[in-house]
Amino acid sequence: MPGPFPGKAVRVHSEKSVDTATHKIDDRAVREMLSRGMCSLTGAKKERDAWAHFFDAGDVVGIKVNCSGAPKIFSAREVVGGIVDNLIALGIPARNIYLYERFPDQLASVHYGRHLPAGVNIFAAETTRGSMANYDPNTYVETNFFGEEDTRSNMIRLVTDRFTKIINVPNMKDHAAAGVTGCLKNIAYGDFSNVARSHNREKTNTLSFIGTLAMVEPLRSRTVLQIMDGLCGVWHGGPFSENPDFRFYPKTIVFGTDPVAIDRLLLDVIENKRKAEGALSIWDRSMASVKQGVLEKHFNSFIREPGHIEYASRLGLGVYDLKQIAVTEIEV
Repeated sequence: MPGPFPGKAVRVHSEKSVDTATHKIDDRAVREMLSRGMCSLTGAKKERDAWAHFFDAGDVVGIKVNCSGAPKIFSAREVVGGIVDNLIALGIPARNIYLYERFPDQLASVHYGRHLPAGVNIFAAETTRGSMANYDPNTYVETNFFGEEDTRSNMIRLVTDRFTKIINVPNMKDHAAAGVTGCLKNIAYGDFSNVARSHNREKTNTLSFIGTLAMVEPLRSRTVLQIMDGLCGVWHGGPFSENPDFRFYPKTIVFGTDPVAIDRLLLDVIENKRKAEGALSIWDRSMASVKQGVLEKHFNSFIREPGHIEYASRLGLGVYDLKQIAVTEIEV
């Protein structure tokens, strides 16, 4: 990260991609969105060549899904299935493809296995909450936020020992602590243990912690592709999706290699939707607006830190300035 296309994003929109009355996703529309987006990003004329820009038959590929809002909002089965099929078309064996997430209950609720070819691995890092067996004891970030006893966050062992490439597949969601949860937060907090300790009461350290985690090797260099699933999203109450009134349907998939650029665009998507709904700005940092335990659009649970995206740009993870971000818009 930021990969071969810094400051570049391709947004593909399809009005037919989601039936908002039934929440049903149109698989054919999603497949076309994936094809058009990948070809536009890479400049390839054929879909296979677009995927071959990043992967070959010898790769072991991790697909970092986001299931924290499951079973209502998650990296869509249709998006993930399309990604897997394209990897297999390159000759990557199903056994060398992993869908992964930290928590087994969230991952299991999505039932990805029903929609994938036999042999694809579906892996949860923590067999029980807090278990450490699947984290690398030698790759970690150590910092003390609030005097907590455990000050280490360890990287998932598959990232250090098994994967050669990673595809990051976040959603478009608001986040009570980070402001939004997109590419950066999904790849950072989703690949390390013991990360919730970064926020306590109204205080959150997500401003610096997200980017700090995302730049740790080998996670940074092995995360080669960002595909943001914005078919459905959450504009308040994220990263979970407890209240259906806070869900919306951008009907968009965003492609790139630069997580900062894509997340910078996400900031405006979430902020504009919140404004339209009469909700508090994600940039509001007033203590008067903080009311923990209340899922209400006029209050925050924490002092939000949407500035984590700009901070990550200063770490070299991508381009934040909108004037330097080239966005291609595609309608299918």
